[in-house]
Amino acid sequence: MLKTQLLHPEILAALGGAGHGSKVLIADGNFPFGTGANPAAKRVYLNLAPGLLTVTDVLRVLVEAVPVEAAEVMQPASGDEPSIFTDFRSILPQGVDLKRLGRFEFYDVAREHDTTLVIATGEQRIYANILLTVGVVMP
Repeated sequence: MLKTQLLHPEILAALGGAGHGSKVLIADGNFPFGTGANPAAKRVYLNLAPGLLTVTDVLRVLVEAVPVEAAEVMQPASGDEPSIFTDFRSILPQGVDLKRLGRFEFYDVAREHDTTLVIATGEQRIYANILLTVGVVMP
């Protein structure tokens, strides 16, 4: 029996195979899951229905399960900050800032070989995509 809040077997397996520098994408319901991320990444579909589960629901559980070294988000072309960025900052560990990338730059980074896990959510807020870089567990 696991003591962690994270119980999803496919996510646990993918994180177990990840290491320092691996990336995990938690994406909203509008994200192009088939083409917008590394084709070799494990895909886990948690998007049961609109609004179930949300990106922030998944993020809360993941930050308790793995060390997060960095976080990248998709910035709208208008330069406006989506309200979900405030939520991301409140959930991420202290000292982890949001690196803003344009939409197509975000897709390019998510397609790189080190993106090991893509989690689809039913998040309805737009620009609610976050790419986490796994950090190091210190001795």
